[in-house]
Amino acid sequence: MRGYLMSFVVGGMICVIAQILMDKTKLTPARILVSFVTLGVILGALNIYDYVVKIGMAGATIPLPGFGYSLAKATIKEVESKGLIGAFTGGIKGAAGGITAAIIFGYIMALLFNPKTKE
Repeated sequence: MRGYLMSFVVGGMICVIAQILMDKTKLTPARILVSFVTLGVILGALNIYDYVVKIGMAGATIPLPGFGYSLAKATIKEVESKGLIGAFTGGIKGAAGGITAAIIFGYIMALLFNPKTKE
């Protein structure tokens, strides 16, 4: 039960920070998205995000910083095993599952619902 609670708290805090940035600054959602992914890459490369993942589990790996973290970890792993070429292939291998899921679920949602433009 504690794991569920910590996942909820950590994931919620990440979302609260993003919402505050959208409400209180002039940053666009796209810039916040890129900033969160970049922050995840940096913290993952420095092994700092490992501690956040240990505490927050899925709450830390599913939001955008978790995507950056998975990119960094996969790239580091590939560089260690394959050398410099791993810098180009690691991120693709690490993110393939998440990107595939996003494409499939996005397609399903497009079939089920009628998208509308924001006014």
